Parts: sequence; structure tokens; C-alpha cells
Amino acid sequence: MREREVPYVAVDESRRALMSGGSLKSLDFIVSPSEGGHWLIDVKGRRFPSGDEWKHYWKNWSTRDDLRSLARWEQLFGGDFASVLVFAYHLVGNQAPLPADQLFAYRDRLYGFVAIGLHDYAPYARPISESWDTVAMPVDRFRAAARPIDDLLAPVNPETSQR
Repeated sequence: MREREVPYVAVDESRRALMSGGSLKSLDFIVSPSEGGHWLIDVKGRRFPSGDEWKHYWKNWSTRDDLRSLARWEQLFGGDFASVLVFAYHLVGNQAPLPADQLFAYRDRLYGFVAIGLHDYAPYARPISESWDTVAMPVDRFRAAARPIDDLLAPVNPETSQR
């Protein structure tokens, strides 16, 4: 976001926000570009692919607490803000979730950032572990609804429309 000069606030997630009636999981970022929407972002780090011998692609699990907290933050911030899950896929195999020009290099690793709105994710989230209280969206639906993070961010230079 710095590279793209998108205004954002990184939230200190070491503590939960205390609210009347309980607490909320903290967001990761509040993003408000000069053009487009305003987002409340929760980042989910995942490997691409993952699992035994890297056989599993598009892992998109989250916790029910993540979803509940994002929905509540969206209510608190009001109608101009939308909650978004951003899956930061660390590429560990020879395939990627995005084209090469949309990957991001950081500390000798490659990442693909894929975003999905809470309102696109939550209705299709299905339990995957009751003990961990985790949910995931079916892969085919996730791939159809998720989009590159670049689609959310304003261009670096509006005069040339470079991202």
C-alpha cells in the first residue's frame, strides 16, 4: 500500500478491542484510498499450495470469530466501509493464484494477495473444524468471487494508470 500511496492505518492486533458485551478481534488495516471504497481488512496468511506434499490449493479458512468481528466492525464504522478478507498466499510451489505481474516479492519470498468481501464469503462459509471453530468457502465459489488485491487499490500514478 505504501508503494501505491494508498492511505491506510495498520491496527495493533496484540489486543482485542473491548466493547460493551464483550470484545472484538482487531482488524489488520483500515484502508481509505482517494478513489473507490473504504475497507476494513483482515489478512489471512496461507501457503500456496499447502498440505501434505503441497497438494491443496486455494486454502481459504477463517474462524467464525474473524467473521463475527469483521461484521461488527463494519457496523461500527458505518455504510462507507466494507469488510474484506485478504488472503496473503506465500508461494511455495511452481503455481500461483495470480499472474506473475501481480505477485509481490518480500524478503526473498513471493506472495499473491487475493481479496474477498465478507458479504461474498460469509454466506458460503462452511464448518471445517468444530474444535477450532473454523470455516472455509468451497474452492470453486472462492475462486469465482475472490479478486486480486490490486482491484481494490488505486493506481500508483493516476496520470499513467500504472499499478
